[in-house]
Amino acid sequence: MGGIQTAEIRKEGHREGFSIRDLATGKTGIFSRVKGSGPRLGKYHINLESLESVGGSAIRDALACDLVVIDEIGPMELISGSFVSAVEEVLESDKSILAVLHHSSRHPLAQRIRKGFELLKVDKDNRDELPGKISNRFLRELD
Repeated sequence: MGGIQTAEIRKEGHREGFSIRDLATGKTGIFSRVKGSGPRLGKYHINLESLESVGGSAIRDALACDLVVIDEIGPMELISGSFVSAVEEVLESDKSILAVLHHSSRHPLAQRIRKGFELLKVDKDNRDELPGKISNRFLRELD
């Protein structure tokens, strides 16, 4: 398995940004902060360097794995052409893909994923059962 995971950065109960981690190597970076430089989306400044050097690289490197995990494909990530290109490379491959897609993105890549992949909506009623359902699906697919 390879790919990325994003996580909130919180300080004193407030979200200050998001980190990004390469699942295969453990390399991390800060890809957005409330205070910073770079393109702005809402209250966050996007650190394109971390997004591309950690995120884009991890996704491309995951092409050598059986399963590519992308958490998440959202408005902040889609600002980076390099990130979008890496995801497109994975979509063109025959690899199994598990991705989190932001629910309201209208970006062409998000639309492509909505049309070509099985989507599972996460809500309070199903969130506890989904991990088992998803892992069983990929175990069957990888056998």
